Amino acid sequence: MLALGIHGWMLMALCLPLFLIGVYACGVTGRALGVHDYGGIVWDEVVGMLMVLAFAPASWAGWMLAFALFRLFDIVKPWPIRWFDQRVGGGFGVMVDDVIAALFALAAQAAIWHWL
Repeated sequence: MLALGIHGWMLMALCLPLFLIGVYACGVTGRALGVHDYGGIVWDEVVGMLMVLAFAPASWAGWMLAFALFRLFDIVKPWPIRWFDQRVGGGFGVMVDDVIAALFALAAQAAIWHWL
């Protein structure tokens, strides 16, 4: 749960329309710039981070761990994240690899907090 008092599932539900907006916006912007996943477009990272923060403990340690895990999976891109990143085009392709990275980070975050 975020410190804003928004329940994790409510924030996760908000991510669905944000994802759909991102599919459209990243697709249009990518076509206009002639670049599939331009680094200056961070909508996909914002949605991924919101997903991970939705279930992070409301503390500096929780937020830092959520950020570190999301960035780890977003940068390293283990299978199947890399597969989606390389093979799925358009706005959906820009968004989906970050959502999968967020799911990996959520699983890792849950395991870490369970064992601490």
